[in-house]
Amino acid sequence: MTREEKDKVVNELSEYFTNYKFVYVTDASSMSAKDTNTMRRVFFNKNVKMRVAKNTLIIKALEKSNVDFKELTDTLKGSTALLFSENAKDPAKAISEFRKRGTKPQLKGAYIDSDVYIGDDKLEALNNLKSKEDLVGEIIGILQSPAKNVISALQSGGGKIAGILKTLSEK
Repeated sequence: MTREEKDKVVNELSEYFTNYKFVYVTDASSMSAKDTNTMRRVFFNKNVKMRVAKNTLIIKALEKSNVDFKELTDTLKGSTALLFSENAKDPAKAISEFRKRGTKPQLKGAYIDSDVYIGDDKLEALNNLKSKEDLVGEIIGILQSPAKNVISALQSGGGKIAGILKTLSEK
């Protein structure tokens, strides 16, 4: 690889690290070319960008991006594939979907907003994360519930009061 090619890879990865809040580090070594292509297709369908690079180039890109991924740099050993996404759960879902066929790719680590998850055992937790939209929807539902109860009580109570007044006025 020439110096220009390395610089191009470092710049591209640095841009990804800067622009994406959700980064997964996986080990896809010892996979056949057919499996790798199938995996790339699964990731593409889930809107997950997959990049494979040498660990030294990844470290240089991390340094250049000025994003604090210190804990993830410890996972950069052996073969590394990076997954970038705009949704925290999409890479975890894609990995789980693909792993129905085997044990690869293994999750080395993930950076979600500012939290770091290290190890393949965290995949289930990442699959169960709630998105920002899910949490906002739950909060709105919780906040609307008491207001709906009050309005319902007032509407039913208003009918009762009107009925009582009508009965009293008729007497």
